[in-house]
Amino acid sequence: MPRTSSVQRNTKETKISLDLNLDGSGIARLHTGIGFFDHMLDGFARHGLFDLTVKVDGDLEVDSHHTIEDTGIVLGTAIREALGSKKGIRRYGSCILPMDEALVLCAVDLSGRPYLVFDGEFTTDRCGDMDTEMAREFFYAISYAAGMNLHLKVLYGSNNHHIMEAMFKAFAKALDMATVNDPRIVDVLSTKGSL
Repeated sequence: MPRTSSVQRNTKETKISLDLNLDGSGIARLHTGIGFFDHMLDGFARHGLFDLTVKVDGDLEVDSHHTIEDTGIVLGTAIREALGSKKGIRRYGSCILPMDEALVLCAVDLSGRPYLVFDGEFTTDRCGDMDTEMAREFFYAISYAAGMNLHLKVLYGSNNHHIMEAMFKAFAKALDMATVNDPRIVDVLSTKGSL
């Protein structure tokens, strides 16, 4: 069965359409209206080997908040829908990812119980045209919409671009690991019998 999903979300603030293939090859078609955010989503798709198409028409005349947060909600929903019953997946994934002087840790549990731990700071207000404070909001939205336990920790780094990019790539690698089907797992990987 292909593990794909298509999600649309329309509000007075944003109109979003998103297609996701968890078993893709890293192809991304992105237009959020925020160049740096597109760059981060491209890294997420490429390094997670997810095929991702995102089209956002957001109220960027206000700021980037609604566009980025709502994209996180839609991407989290798409991840949850593409996973279906979660039978046979490894459930857990982690990655410690270096990017030049920056090192970021990410750990994921596709438990169905949303929680975010975000331990990282930026020293600038923006990377390109993306507000750096929106990184936390994006990952918060994904974790709650997907029903995943998500931990992100910046171990060290000084360049804000490198730190942000390492976050997105580490998340991609951890999520890819967690969504892999393992033939040894015949049901769901839980002592409760459900996720």
